[in-house]
Amino acid sequence: MHVAITGNIGAGKTTLAEKLAEHYGWEVYYEAVDNNPYLAPFYGDMPKWSFHLQVFFLNSRFEQVLKIKSQEADKTIIQDRTIYEDAYIFAQNLYESGHLNETDFFTYKSLFNTIMQAITPPDLMIYLKADLPKLLSQIKKRGRDYEQNIDPNYLISLNSLYEGFTQKYKHGKLLEIDVNNLDFVSKDSDFKSITAQIEKSINIGTQLKI
Repeated sequence: MHVAITGNIGAGKTTLAEKLAEHYGWEVYYEAVDNNPYLAPFYGDMPKWSFHLQVFFLNSRFEQVLKIKSQEADKTIIQDRTIYEDAYIFAQNLYESGHLNETDFFTYKSLFNTIMQAITPPDLMIYLKADLPKLLSQIKKRGRDYEQNIDPNYLISLNSLYEGFTQKYKHGKLLEIDVNNLDFVSKDSDFKSITAQIEKSINIGTQLKI
């Protein structure tokens, strides 16, 4: 089975993926952050590095999906961020904000559309919904140097695109979790409420919100 977690920067995707993997015995496929040579330069000069960054992430995610597809019959894999976000959220935002020029954007979208013909969606997508204060708090807490001066307006723009994306998502099952008032790391009751909804969503195959 293929489960994926989607959500803005700082929403808690990686942390939840790790807790779910530990709880259920799943395997985590992480986002290629630490080995991405374009990420730190991107935050310093978005117009220069946007296309490079997005192509790197798209290729990394495509490789992950192909690997998941070859293994999902034998085990459950939980993916930290999805290939859909690369195009519908991050590349779209960079284009709309003027950091990704039209030629590069349409080249990127053409590549993405080709890739889409070769992949299947997750069995369940979990969207972690978080407002700006929550995002900024968690970004500060995890302490990545290149994220500490991130523009709040950038996060707001991404949140807006996430809302539109999740409302229109028709590729598969979607579970939306508002994490603004949850502390699933420290509070066992919060984590249990999430696992209960995940189990219900997988079992009955409907879109749910908590």
